[in-house]
Amino acid sequence: MSAQVLGLLLNRIPLPWAAPRDLAAVRNDTAGAPTALARGGEGEPHSRPRDARLDSSDKELKAGAAATRSTATVPGTPGQRERGVEVMDPERRNHARELVRQEELDHWDLLVIMSGDGVVHEVVNGLMERPDWQTAIQKPLCSLPGGSANALAASVNHYSGYEQGTNEELLTNCTQLLCRRLLTPMNLLSLHTASGLRLFSVLSLAWGFIADVDLESEKYRALGEVRFTLGTFLRLASLRTYHGRLAYLPAGAAAAKMPAVPILDQSGPVNTHLVPLDRPVPAHWTVVPEQDFVLVLVLLHTHLGSDMFAAPMGRCAAGTMHLFYVLAGVSRAMLLRLFMAMEKGKHMECDCPYLVHVPVAAFRLEPRNGAGVFTVDGELMASEAVQGQVHPDYYWMVSGCTEPASRQGPPQMPPSREPL
Repeated sequence: MSAQVLGLLLNRIPLPWAAPRDLAAVRNDTAGAPTALARGGEGEPHSRPRDARLDSSDKELKAGAAATRSTATVPGTPGQRERGVEVMDPERRNHARELVRQEELDHWDLLVIMSGDGVVHEVVNGLMERPDWQTAIQKPLCSLPGGSANALAASVNHYSGYEQGTNEELLTNCTQLLCRRLLTPMNLLSLHTASGLRLFSVLSLAWGFIADVDLESEKYRALGEVRFTLGTFLRLASLRTYHGRLAYLPAGAAAAKMPAVPILDQSGPVNTHLVPLDRPVPAHWTVVPEQDFVLVLVLLHTHLGSDMFAAPMGRCAAGTMHLFYVLAGVSRAMLLRLFMAMEKGKHMECDCPYLVHVPVAAFRLEPRNGAGVFTVDGELMASEAVQGQVHPDYYWMVSGCTEPASRQGPPQMPPSREPL
């Protein structure tokens, strides 16, 4: 079978494409893995090599797509097919989400997304909205930075052992990873809101200061990543606090006890740690006293931007995420110091008593009186009660991750996934 790639590109930048390996070879590696059967006949291998690899032989390559399509062919050597290239250029917000919902994914072995984190968010949610979401989310993804923050690409760059980089340097590194054709499983965050919305996050949920900076700096998008620095200074000049209540399930307590009445969903993985939002959190959760916050950040990866090393403690273990929050009372000078130190990941060394970090498996955040705004992977979400749970190693990304498997927990093979 020829390896084929579907590409969703927002910026038309020539790329040195390399042919990925046939995923059938990856699946054959674990064809005999023991599987735990689940409802509906679904299953999940108990063990799996940490990284998978796409076939190294040169095969047909397609970067594909939608609204605007351009095609090109490159002659192959004798006995090979010609390589084809198709470019899909989403035209509006949520267009990529619509495209992957409708696309015949069997035609493709890899989805390449060249844009910012918001389009990766759209693609993953589009995959999870399909009737065949169990198999759709198994399709490996590659993130090539083409936006302002590029936090997911920067995190993958870090996991792969590269020095922190921005702009062309980061793009070059991520393209080299695509050429190396290694796959690594990634955590996925499932979110529920008080209005009944369910969505999925590949990167972060922010409330308060960070969300304000993200949204208010949109008008400076032409400046690239500098927009966030400018937005930070502007928001510091009129610092706000946000009243609400926060609760979380510490990572170490995640396996201790399950709630008696978990949330049941018609589709998507089961959130075994969450109860409906109109019920109190389970007794084994930690509840932060209701008070004023400057910010709350739930982060699945190390970077919040290409030059914002927000989680220097490293890649999260399977099924966990970083929870940061800053309490009211922090001075503007200290907050500025924290954000300046974040570029090199030194902010946790500032000994700020208002900054708290906890590794968690699930959380609940309830803003009072609609205070503040939320962003999910940089996209605006209404300010209302929200809770979420991490699903471990739930989808594949191109990455040259070099961290030992013991840091991450046993990765899972995406095919035949059991609801978690």
